[in-house]
Parts: sequence; C-alpha cells; structure tokens
Amino acid sequence: MPIPSTVPPTRFSADAIDPNRPVVEGHHGADYYALMTEALHKILLEKQLLAAADTDRVIAALEAPNVTWGARIVAQAWRDEAYARRLVEDGSKAAAELGFRIKEAKLIVVRNTPALHNVIVCTLCSCYPRSLLGQPPWWYISKNYRARTVREPRQVLAEFGLELPAEVEVRVHDSNADMRYLVLPMPPPGAAERPVEELVPMVTRHMLVGTAVVAA
Repeated sequence: MPIPSTVPPTRFSADAIDPNRPVVEGHHGADYYALMTEALHKILLEKQLLAAADTDRVIAALEAPNVTWGARIVAQAWRDEAYARRLVEDGSKAAAELGFRIKEAKLIVVRNTPALHNVIVCTLCSCYPRSLLGQPPWWYISKNYRARTVREPRQVLAEFGLELPAEVEVRVHDSNADMRYLVLPMPPPGAAERPVEELVPMVTRHMLVGTAVVAA
C-alpha cells in the first residue's frame, strides 16, 4: 500500500550531510553504547565475575558466521539444480548438508525468477539468520527499512539502486521468531559450469536479503 501523498517518503539515511544516501552502514549513538559495554566488561573482569577467555569464546562464536557461508549455499544451488530444489523445500536441512546448522529457527529459502523478485524484512524487530550470515547490517534493523519495505518495496529497492521492470512481481517476506528467510538469487550465465570458489565472491549480503541482484 503506497504512503499517502501528504506524508513525504523517508530516506533510510539519518545523515544530515547527505540525506539522499539510501543506506548508512552505521548507527548514530553507537559510540555511546560501545563505551558503556566496554566499561561494564572491565568491571566484570575486575570483579572476576567474567573471564577474558569466556568473552573471547563468545565473540568468536558470534563473529564466525558471515556472508560467505550463505554465499556458499547459493553457489552450490547455482551449480546443482537438485540441491537448489532441496534448499527451497527445506532450507535448514539443505544447509546442514554443507555443514551449516541454522540455530535460531526454520530457514526458508525463496527463489528469484525472471518473473518474481523476493525481498526480506523483519517488521517487528531484527529477525535474521545470524547463525548463517552473522550480524545484520544497520539498515536492515532500521525503522525506515522495516516499515517502508512492506508498504512500498519498489521504491525502497530503487533507493538501493535496484530498478525492476513493472512486469516483475515483488514479494516481501516478513521474518519472525519461527522463520528466517534467505533469498536464492538468479545465477549468472554459465554458473553450473563454474567452480564454487569462483561463484562465492559474486554473492553479496544485499543479494541474500533481496536488495540487489547478480550483475549482468
């Protein structure tokens, strides 16, 4: 449903210097919270309520998942149509075939086609397949992205630089506590004959969320 004409559309950016930037990889006020987190961490260490090794282990576990994990799944699907079908049928099970365990919820993989483009959002908070892709980017959890993507997805995608033909259906998927979504982008030409190592760098976080497609 389009925003009423009396309400001007809000850009993603909170940057007063360049308000036309659609995405800002960062968050105003984050420095304050980082300082408070560091201070609390030092207090816990000093009082021996927390060991440095424990912190390192937790941080390593949080930082281990990254976009290349999701990219490897996509690359395998591009090369193997049978795997792609299994991925769409049961994303969690297919991810486990490659050694990736989805811990938060059921992984649902939605496939882009020439007639259908999928985009992912979490309107309530920031549900995201962290155990596969790591931490979400700031724009994904912003109120603007969460609110506007379901109302005017084409305009939002255009602000990311993705202009889709009018005949392509845009379908928005809302993540929640029980489901995490991943977009399976359309492959580049000749993907089935290319090695996985060559395909993985082509896959970006934006493609896995649906705010970009593979370059022609």
